[in-house]
Amino acid sequence: MFQANGWCLPWSIAAAGGTNICLRKFDASTIYALIRKYGVTHMCGAPVILNMLSNSPDNKPLQNPVQILTAGAPPPAAILLRTESMGFIVSHGYGLTETAGILVSCAWKPHWNLLPAAERARLKARQGVKVGASTEVDVVDPVNGVSVKRDGSSMGEIVLRGGSIMLGYLKDPHGTRKCLSEEGWFYTGDVGVMHPDGYLEIKDRSKDVIISGGENLSSVEVESVLYTHPAINEAAVVARPDEYWGETPCAFVCFKTGLTTKPSEKEIIEYCRAKLPHYMVPKTVVFLDELPKTSTGKIQKFVLRQIANSMGKSSTLSRL
Repeated sequence: MFQANGWCLPWSIAAAGGTNICLRKFDASTIYALIRKYGVTHMCGAPVILNMLSNSPDNKPLQNPVQILTAGAPPPAAILLRTESMGFIVSHGYGLTETAGILVSCAWKPHWNLLPAAERARLKARQGVKVGASTEVDVVDPVNGVSVKRDGSSMGEIVLRGGSIMLGYLKDPHGTRKCLSEEGWFYTGDVGVMHPDGYLEIKDRSKDVIISGGENLSSVEVESVLYTHPAINEAAVVARPDEYWGETPCAFVCFKTGLTTKPSEKEIIEYCRAKLPHYMVPKTVVFLDELPKTSTGKIQKFVLRQIANSMGKSSTLSRL
C-alpha cells in the first residue's frame, strides 16, 4: 500500500464501503484461496503478478469473474490472454508516483468484443486515453515538444498535464526543471506512440530503449514475442554492448516448471527470428531460475543491465 497502487485501489474500496484484503507478500495459492473464501470482486497487480497467477498450479477457472487492474509496466498480450481465459476481467492503466496514480486507462470499446481473443489482448495492452483527473495526454518530440503523428508508429516521449501532477521534487529544483515544462507538461521519460483513435501505447522506458546500429529498438516488443513461447515463464530484454552494432538485445528468460526438455539459446533466437525484424532479434539469451524483482513485482532491469555489461562486448560481425 506504500506505492501509487495503494493510493488508488484500497482508498477507493474503503470509500465504496467495501472490504480490503491485504497481503504481506504475493503468493498465487493464497490469492486463489482468498478469492474463493471471501468472494473477491476486485484486485490489482503488476503484469508480473498476472503472469504468476496464470502459471500457478491453482489456476482453475474462477467461479465468478474478478475485475483486476494492472499497471506498472506494459503487459505482454500473451499474459493478458492467459489471465482472461481463467475468468479475470483485466483493466489496464498507466500512471506514475508523480501523477498521484493512474491518469490513463484503456477504456474498452464495445465493438472490440467481436474481435478474436488474441486481437482483444493486443488492444488491451495499450495504455489508452486520459481519465477525469488528467487534462491532457500527448506524445511529443522530446527536443522541440511538437506532437508526433498519430499513426501508431511515430515514437516520442509521453507527456502529461493535469491537476494531479506533482508541483516538483522536494529540495531538487534541478530534477524538477528537467521534467516539468513552463507550460505545465510533465515529461515522463517513457517512449510511446499515439494511435489514430487517440489511444496511447508505451513502447519502452527511454533508458531501456536499445540503440542497435542506429535503430531504436523497443525491449517491450521483443519481450512480448518471448512471452508467446510455450516454454517461457518470464522474460526481460536489456542492451548488451556490442563491438559492431554499439548495442544488441540481450534476453533474460525463466522457463516454466515441469518441462521435460528446455529449448536452447539457438532455438530461442530462431523462434524470435521468425517473428521479429532481424535487428530486433536477441543476440544473447541468458537463462535464470528467477528474474530479480522489486517488492511490488516489477522486474529490476538495472540489475539485468549490470549482468549484461559484466559479460563484456559481444561480437556479432561474424553473424552478418
